[in-house]
Amino acid sequence: MQPFLIPAASVSVTEEIKKSRFITLLAHTNGVNEAKAFIQQIKEEHPTARHHCWAFVAGAPTDSQQLGFSDDGEPSGTAGKPILAQLMGSHIGEITAVVVRYYGGIKLGTGGLVKAYGSGVQQALKQIEVKYKVPQVEYTLLCDYAQLAMVESLLQQVDGQILQGNYGAQVNLRLSLPATQASQVGEKLRDLSRGSLQLTPISQ
Repeated sequence: MQPFLIPAASVSVTEEIKKSRFITLLAHTNGVNEAKAFIQQIKEEHPTARHHCWAFVAGAPTDSQQLGFSDDGEPSGTAGKPILAQLMGSHIGEITAVVVRYYGGIKLGTGGLVKAYGSGVQQALKQIEVKYKVPQVEYTLLCDYAQLAMVESLLQQVDGQILQGNYGAQVNLRLSLPATQASQVGEKLRDLSRGSLQLTPISQ
């Protein structure tokens, strides 16, 4: 649950290789559904293109469960894999690349295709602005009304937030905390409340 880089803005690079036009588009996509929605959007924006090849790393760069790629009709292994290899080599997470190809009538051969799809993504990655994302974890916390101000002040210090609050006899809060700070926040709450306040993790 370490912080990782994500795209801060979208990027597009256009290149002509042997009369074929390659348009490479990179965007921030959080999760597989957002990645697929971005791919679909690009297909709709370029309906007459011959190929829309793509790859995504939809979660953290180390999360191999959220990878995907497609050659979209190009010879197997010549488009999706080179695109994915560039994305994984960048160590950027939550990123999708779509390379749109308008065919110019001259075949590039498998080596030429691998180079064309890989280099477009490589160039786009050189231009992309990135920022750090700190993964968040959710907890519940039961506290008294008298302790609420202290809890809120502690959350502000670490950029945590209250997602939900049920205000009955006691206050039942649902909190979101940066994963890197959660254990320190838990310790501080225990210390300040002499052990009465305990964070309970919500299984994601």
